[in-house]
Amino acid sequence: MKADIVIIGAGIIGCAIANTLAKYDLSVLVIEKNNDVSGGASKANSGIVHAGYDAEPGTLMAEFNISGKRMYPALCERLDVPFRKTGSLVLAFSDAEMRTLEALKNRGEVNGVQGLEILDAGTVRKRETHVNPGVKGALYAPDAGIVSPYELCIALMENAMDNGVSLWLDSPVANIRRSGTAYVVQTPGKSVETAGIVNCAGAYADRIHAMLLPETFKIHPRRGEYFLLDKYAAAEIGHVLFQCPTELGKGVLIAPTVHGNVIVGPNAHDVSDPEALETTAAGLKEVWETALRSIPDLPYNQVITTFSGVRAEPSSGDFIVRDYPGMPGFIDVAGIKSPGLTAAPAIALYVENIIKTQRGGLSLRSDFRERRRELPHFHGLSHDARRELVKKDPRFGRIICRCESVTEAEIVDAIHRNAGARTLDGVKRRTRCGGGRCQGGFCGPRIIEILSRELGIPREKVRKDNAGSEILVESAVQENKHGAV
Repeated sequence: MKADIVIIGAGIIGCAIANTLAKYDLSVLVIEKNNDVSGGASKANSGIVHAGYDAEPGTLMAEFNISGKRMYPALCERLDVPFRKTGSLVLAFSDAEMRTLEALKNRGEVNGVQGLEILDAGTVRKRETHVNPGVKGALYAPDAGIVSPYELCIALMENAMDNGVSLWLDSPVANIRRSGTAYVVQTPGKSVETAGIVNCAGAYADRIHAMLLPETFKIHPRRGEYFLLDKYAAAEIGHVLFQCPTELGKGVLIAPTVHGNVIVGPNAHDVSDPEALETTAAGLKEVWETALRSIPDLPYNQVITTFSGVRAEPSSGDFIVRDYPGMPGFIDVAGIKSPGLTAAPAIALYVENIIKTQRGGLSLRSDFRERRRELPHFHGLSHDARRELVKKDPRFGRIICRCESVTEAEIVDAIHRNAGARTLDGVKRRTRCGGGRCQGGFCGPRIIEILSRELGIPREKVRKDNAGSEILVESAVQENKHGAV
């Protein structure tokens, strides 16, 4: 197989670049080691669109944060992805932390952030009634927001594939070699020849780089653990609430999500393995106790799940987005930690311009479909609109997930779209089925049946997520073959 551009990694950066390149007359292939897009840090982060006061002025982080956040409203509207401006508050609990707020405000203004304001304690308590009464003040950033990171990732790739981009899943890159003026990218069982490679491999980006070039940077995996709270807790949180940042990052935050939950976390601990995604009792205790400094009555009885993600900490201290004179067509997009989600659309434009320069320009496609195919959102419809949908397709009348009011028709649609769901977690990320209080306890068996039927695979082959996460064992299926599993 041949492709003009191969993008390695289907996280938010790889998907954003694929979506941007999809409007050109190029053959683009995205290669991903996991069995779904957004399988790494993009599915397990805070989902914050940052205002831009954190990054040091003059860095790529600062530049892409500011330009990226401005693109979010139009991008999410085009792709039918939930996005909401909530504003953020960085809370201070001491005179020293109040001085930190002043420094953050000054830095933000140098970066070009508009509307930054330091609020006094009384104003903070009026805006966030559950905040620690010992708060001394807060830095308010009105244009911070929230987004569903995995839904955006999925939407970017789906729309890219609607426009001809190809996707290989379950395809870890084993080797890259030069072949004349081209490259050959090898995965288990397949290879592709290409004139251009964009390395968006996240925590593995230094390993991909080293397949072609001497080591110029290292990626250090850093794990962060989170709590997710039920929707009953959401009424208590109006803004994204940060504490003053530390040398390890922005610290533990408390924030609403676009689907009405509350997210709490992360901590930050360096790990040796990029796949070290377990949560720990000590780590979760650390997150919760730190969060109580912001909201002392944060309701622990509303926790519905915990999870962790591993972000890519670069040895350079800044994003690495560049090409190399001695390696034509190869581009590193590495070390994209926070605010990488915010920066993603701006990084995609930057890479687009590098490729334009490398190739002496690009030709636009005449048949580019800018908008994503309409999604069925049964939960938010009126009773009359729901009845009309059920008349057209009776599967809309079968509620599979009672917590989130997700229908069979929506699950089937999510499976059969481009970049569609292949696992329980894939269905969850696309439809919210299994994302409610019971976390799939009731709807899980029904989703297994639907995946088995629609994908044409035995039920014991249906996975929760990646390889090795099969839910049913063969003996159980055999014992119950004449009845319900």
